[in-house]
Amino acid sequence: MNTTGMKGDTKMNTATLKLDTLTCPSCMLKIEAAARNVPGVDQDTVHVSFANSKVTFRFDEDLTDAQTVANAIEKVGYPVLSTRTAVQR
Repeated sequence: MNTTGMKGDTKMNTATLKLDTLTCPSCMLKIEAAARNVPGVDQDTVHVSFANSKVTFRFDEDLTDAQTVANAIEKVGYPVLSTRTAVQR
């Protein structure tokens, strides 16, 4: 697992963010980079679906949350329309 700021005993959750319509492949790369740069996000799990305009990722709930990742994505110019988090223990 390639992560930033992860610790041994983690509480991992999976989140899906619905994005405004994606129009180009470079958008996907910018969104992936923004999500991967949030401490606590498992970098290997960040996936942007161009067809569905969604991004999914796993994160350590002790270090971050889905809203923080949504804020990072919005900061680079891509509106997040909704957030869904699945708790995994």
